Amino acid sequence: MSFANSAIKADDPNGQASKWLFWTCFIALVATSFGFIIRANIIGDLGVHFNLSETQKGEILGVGLWPFALSIILFSLVIDRIGYGRALTFAFVCHVLSAVITIFATGYQMLYWGTFLLALGNGTVEAVINPVVATVYSKEKTKWLTILHAGWPGGMVLGGLLILILMPGLDWRWKVGLVLIPAAAYGLMMIRAKFPVHERVKAGVSYKAMLQEAGIIGAVIVIVIMVGEIGRVFQFPLIATIIVSAVLIIAYSLYVRRLGHPLFILLLLIMLPLATTELGTDSWITELVTPVMQDMGLQPGWVLVYTAFIMMMLRFLAGPIVHRLSPLGLLAVCSAIAIVGLVMMSKAVGIMIFIAATIYAFGKTFFWPTMLGVAAERFPKGGALTLNAIGGMGMLSVGVIGAVFLGNIQDRQIDRELIVQNPALHAQIVAAEQTSVFGKYQPIDQLKYESLNEQDKAVVGEITSSAKQNALMTVAIFPAIMLACYLILIFYFKAKGGYKPVELEVQRE
Repeated sequence: MSFANSAIKADDPNGQASKWLFWTCFIALVATSFGFIIRANIIGDLGVHFNLSETQKGEILGVGLWPFALSIILFSLVIDRIGYGRALTFAFVCHVLSAVITIFATGYQMLYWGTFLLALGNGTVEAVINPVVATVYSKEKTKWLTILHAGWPGGMVLGGLLILILMPGLDWRWKVGLVLIPAAAYGLMMIRAKFPVHERVKAGVSYKAMLQEAGIIGAVIVIVIMVGEIGRVFQFPLIATIIVSAVLIIAYSLYVRRLGHPLFILLLLIMLPLATTELGTDSWITELVTPVMQDMGLQPGWVLVYTAFIMMMLRFLAGPIVHRLSPLGLLAVCSAIAIVGLVMMSKAVGIMIFIAATIYAFGKTFFWPTMLGVAAERFPKGGALTLNAIGGMGMLSVGVIGAVFLGNIQDRQIDRELIVQNPALHAQIVAAEQTSVFGKYQPIDQLKYESLNEQDKAVVGEITSSAKQNALMTVAIFPAIMLACYLILIFYFKAKGGYKPVELEVQRE
């Protein structure tokens, strides 16, 4: 297999070679979402099988996200030198190892590290596919990045249907093995894929100039969160985490000597609420709507598959939508719709859950790829780094904060309501105090819960059901913050004559 970073011929920028490359990238992205939806669907089984708290489940869901940032950002720094093919091969190896470790897991730690490898592979996939597609389709970046990212919900739909229809009664280990199907597909397609030279490199923009687009402030945001989470996972002393962060920030600062573009910094910060709104909710949605869906006699996973199907179809139809609305206008409209959808889902009962989910799906559809499109169009000098830092920041923030936050607010509300309504029952089933990034908390011990009589289980179940749906109301705060930010940006660009992509001139040899 040749992994050379071959350039697509200039006379065939969107011909057969480009199409094969695009579909290789697309299927690689499908593989990432296979792993995502599988874990979202089996997290309840894992909780029972391994006696996990809600926060521990949130940590497993979270580690399925934040290492994404580690690989996407680190690879973005060197990917133009090591080659897109080698990077995608690394992702393939991670996907295979992740499935093997998870299938043979014996406890929380193996589940955690198996999910870590999956996220590492997923981040590497994105580190490759985003700059590749932005370069191949340099005149229509937002459109083609949006179509590319139809692969994410597309994989969730395919994986979800396999689990819910063909494999509903099978052991969770068989479901984990499904990720090997799309992994094998893109692994074979890589053999004849020809990867381009990034537009930054072709335009002669230096490596230092690329780093300067992100700047010192951008580096501080990413480094502090990333090193802080790595320090927490490996239980490094706080002083060691501070020293490592300071060394990295100082070294970066001395080299680039620029604070970074204010617009790029704002885009980085917006990714925190954006990623929590989309991926944080998607990570938990199967669990959060379980009580409502069970009342209708339906599998909870259908809500995630349903919303993913809507996203997939809308992203494939991205061309006319992106053409009619500016990227920022589209993001503002989607934020408003997402607020309505999340509030409705937090109160929905019966069939209304699908109506609310429809509105939520319309809202979240264009968040991620449109933000990537804005970064690619406004900061082409930043190359793979600025483009992938946006995605990396999203995964980092939801992995460290968003997914764990949603689990933690459930644990805290269940603890608070149970001690008020039935102190004796609370004392009977509460577990030992545990610690997360949000401080100390006391979850329910699942083994003690299973030993309760049916009446006491019903009391706990009612409180748990309420806590899960109320978590969706809390998430609605995030798209509200996003809406305010996008409106500010719309007025900013309007005052400057309107939003326009920045184009680089390719150097002639």
